[in-house]
Amino acid sequence: MSTTQIHFANIKHGGDRSFRAGAIAAAVIVVLLVLFVGIFLAVIATPSLRRDTVNFFTSTQWNVGTGTLQFGIAGLLWTTALTAVVAMLLAVPVAVGTALLVTQYVPGRVGSTIGFVIDLLAAVPSIIFGLWGLKLLGPFLGPFYAWLQHVLGWIPLFSTGVESTGNVLTASIVLAIMVLPIVSAISRDVFAQTPRDHIEAALALGSTKWEMIRIAVIPYGRSGVIAASMLGLGRALGETIAVMIILSQTNTPGINVSLFAGGETFASKIANNAQEFDSPAKTGAYIAAGLVLFVLTFAVNAISRVVADRKVR
Repeated sequence: MSTTQIHFANIKHGGDRSFRAGAIAAAVIVVLLVLFVGIFLAVIATPSLRRDTVNFFTSTQWNVGTGTLQFGIAGLLWTTALTAVVAMLLAVPVAVGTALLVTQYVPGRVGSTIGFVIDLLAAVPSIIFGLWGLKLLGPFLGPFYAWLQHVLGWIPLFSTGVESTGNVLTASIVLAIMVLPIVSAISRDVFAQTPRDHIEAALALGSTKWEMIRIAVIPYGRSGVIAASMLGLGRALGETIAVMIILSQTNTPGINVSLFAGGETFASKIANNAQEFDSPAKTGAYIAAGLVLFVLTFAVNAISRVVADRKVR
């Protein structure tokens, strides 16, 4: 091997080693950031949790303004989970259907236009969604809410009086619109990568368009749709401003299982009471709620990874 060849080989190997070191460093930094955030939340929250005189996980009380701390997350957990789950039940079918329409039915140029318009929803600020939901969507859907309560009021989820200015259902619909671009964009990319051989094989066996999608496209993209849904769920769990604005005037103490009631999520509770961070005890109580949200979001993403990996295998 000549001197020039050896020189270029050393440069190549040096570049490989540098890139590998940079990739490892980036991965370590991300892991450390997540670890440090968790440690920070735990350290700040622990003193207040030790002084809490009620059960943190089952109590619905939240009294941190006096010397005795009484705070629990049962109500916050219910409202957070209910709004996020309902939002995903509304958003995922629409997102998957739109992704299939764009990738399998309409011409490429039309599909690109539809996808672009949907993606533009991600550029709308959260505060705009919140104001729109409170001032326009909630009052507009008020008669529908009343009819729904009249017909299905015997079901706990549809009981209690209608809060037309802002309720859990309105917040869920707004969250569904906000997570729609995330789920739709990833689902489109996954469905578009379906091997052409799979599609042609299904059609060659006499499948209709829908049968081909059902046996070739959807199974191939299932893991991607699950991952996209979990990303959207993480966004729905942590959304703050829009939910805070919609539910700000209809705070319902305790746990009310109805979609027409008010309430507070973890994120909106913390944002609504930021002015109370004037002492370590009060701050620790709200940080404890943030810690639960952090763990919940981490668990959701971990579970989605396990489910997606199993689907791939």
